[in-house]
Amino acid sequence: MIKLQDVSFDYSKTKLFNGLTIDIPGGNIYGLLGMNGAGKTTLLKIISGQLYIGKGKADVLGHNPQKRDTGMLEQIFYLPEEFYLPNVELKEYLLINAPFYPGFDKAAFDRYTKSFDLDFSKKLSEFSYGQKKKFLLSFGLASNTSLLILDEPTNGLDIPSKSQFRRTLASAMTANRTFIISTHQVRDMENLIDPIIILHEGKVVFNNSLGEVTSALTLSVTPTEPENTECVFKEKVPGGWSALKMRNVKGPETNVDLETLFNAVVANPAAITNLMNKGV
Repeated sequence: MIKLQDVSFDYSKTKLFNGLTIDIPGGNIYGLLGMNGAGKTTLLKIISGQLYIGKGKADVLGHNPQKRDTGMLEQIFYLPEEFYLPNVELKEYLLINAPFYPGFDKAAFDRYTKSFDLDFSKKLSEFSYGQKKKFLLSFGLASNTSLLILDEPTNGLDIPSKSQFRRTLASAMTANRTFIISTHQVRDMENLIDPIIILHEGKVVFNNSLGEVTSALTLSVTPTEPENTECVFKEKVPGGWSALKMRNVKGPETNVDLETLFNAVVANPAAITNLMNKGV
């Protein structure tokens, strides 16, 4: 589906990626996590052909994304965090843009917009930011592209809309589609994104499924601070300390929340990778 090998990318004199390598097979809802400035949006734009790499190789859906072939573009829908919508009615937007996506499903679009309670009598410019985002989410899902890329999709959505978003996205997922969701709102995405990709200091430092995580690592909360030798990561939480350690193969699997996993990986990528390799 997506393969980047030894990719480098610079912004002017600032080197962002140097030897970045990642392999993303199809058929999953990937979560892309990273600190501010880690390069999440840049990576998404490279994958979708909006930015050109300096060195390395890139293959997306069997195409070189830098060539922006029609065969690739019609199979990718990219929803950026910041976007513009024209002052037109919904039906006019569809008339102009739907033909770019051969698999566009008008019936599915009608279902998605109805579930988001969007008013077809309004022009897009009259929608709130959250309503605009729900419209574009509906359009992207109905496009039936092989690859759907969402950058901070829950920003601007209220709590009920976030729940509806998760349900709608899950219902639209098929074995022939791949979703990549970049987000800081990891609690909004729990129970939806899997596998997890973490960018840090210009590298992909983590790319594993949650099943691999729970097979290799265990999370516990204790009232007292654990010894450093007992865990690979610990942090103070209400009611005590949260500790991440290698799972005893005879012990039960425990859920590892995404926020703790992210903090642990960023704090000590090598240690987490080492434990994952031992446990998987």
